[in-house]
Amino acid sequence: MENDAPASRVNAPVARSGIPSESISVTAIPSNRRSVLLIAMIGGLSLAACSGGDTAAQGKGKGDMGPPTVGYVVASASDAAVVTELAGRTSAFESSDVRPQVTGLIRRRFFTEGSVVRKGQPLYEIDPRTYRAAVNQAQANLASAQANAEATRVQAERYKPLAEIEAVSKQDYTNSVAQARQAQASVGQNRAALDTARVTLSFTTVPAPISGRIGRSLFTVGALVSATQTDPLAQIQRLDPMFVDIQQSSADVLALRRSLSNGTTVPATAQVKLMLEDGTDYGYTGTVEFSEALVDTQTGTVTLRARFPNPDGLLLPGMFVRARLAQSIDRSAFLIPQQAVSRDPKGNATVVVVGPGNKAVQKTVKADRAQGKYWVVTDGLAAGDKVITQGLSKLRPGQPVKPVPADTPERIQSQPPGGASGQNANQTKAG
Repeated sequence: MENDAPASRVNAPVARSGIPSESISVTAIPSNRRSVLLIAMIGGLSLAACSGGDTAAQGKGKGDMGPPTVGYVVASASDAAVVTELAGRTSAFESSDVRPQVTGLIRRRFFTEGSVVRKGQPLYEIDPRTYRAAVNQAQANLASAQANAEATRVQAERYKPLAEIEAVSKQDYTNSVAQARQAQASVGQNRAALDTARVTLSFTTVPAPISGRIGRSLFTVGALVSATQTDPLAQIQRLDPMFVDIQQSSADVLALRRSLSNGTTVPATAQVKLMLEDGTDYGYTGTVEFSEALVDTQTGTVTLRARFPNPDGLLLPGMFVRARLAQSIDRSAFLIPQQAVSRDPKGNATVVVVGPGNKAVQKTVKADRAQGKYWVVTDGLAAGDKVITQGLSKLRPGQPVKPVPADTPERIQSQPPGGASGQNANQTKAG
């Protein structure tokens, strides 16, 4: 039987597999297993051939990769606001002390502490009895003077015809006329005294001098107050709008004026933004009202006063704030996207531009401030420079690049991460 045949060697040529056409020795095995073994050997040689072809193709692709594609923006001069951040303190738009103008005891208080009061609203009542009596006395004095003036007038009128016929001396007539005039002047004096007494009586009711929010009352009912005391009865502050007093060094003011005079910058709108003590933005925009024309000799600063709306009452007098304002506009600056600017270990700002021969060139620039999503570059760039903004991750100075505008709808990287391995997998599957 065939299964019991002695083992023998079989020579099988394998020219198609790419292996040298040498004999492969196979030990003779039973016929029902020999065909299975040959099929397995041929399949393994075919896989080896496919794998070798893919490796060669991959090596060829790596060798043919060109320079990396990078995206760039063209540097052009733009208007950049020169923003300054300064410290400031809030102060009330209007502030007034409530003071007594007469002496007496406080009988009543008409307001609630911390409430909003209106100008002219009664706040306190001082005992008016002595001042009302003074008014009554002034009224009586005025009535007496009016009666005396009437009597002297009638007497002078009667003496006039008698003096003409020399029934009385002319001197008596002259004296009568003078007495009538004196009596009339006395009427005027007493009328003025009555007006004064009435005004003094009105001071017993203490009104609000301005509209605003009133603080605590420093004197209670029953306290004796006088017109000469130093302490006010209360204080009223108008909190909408609010003032913010900003301190700026005289050196910065001088530099600003010089830049404006030589034309390197132009004046900006006097708009101010506020940062509150907790670091949050206030939300409302203020306007610079004026700048003082003198320098504080103790601090060397100039005070700028800004006006802010305060409808919610968030700002209170005496709060510390940070004010951001643009005092001028630089028209020769470059606005470069922030991703294009990097910092070296010393903190110097650098950018990479497309140089001659489409090679990457690194430049050191001056970028001291940001404006939105851009760095404001004031030195180190020239108009027309192509600043690379995309494809900077593995870019080296002097490396050839393929520049395209940053807004080009094209992949900046020539090969995405994992792209080669994915291609090999597809080729293996095809093989």
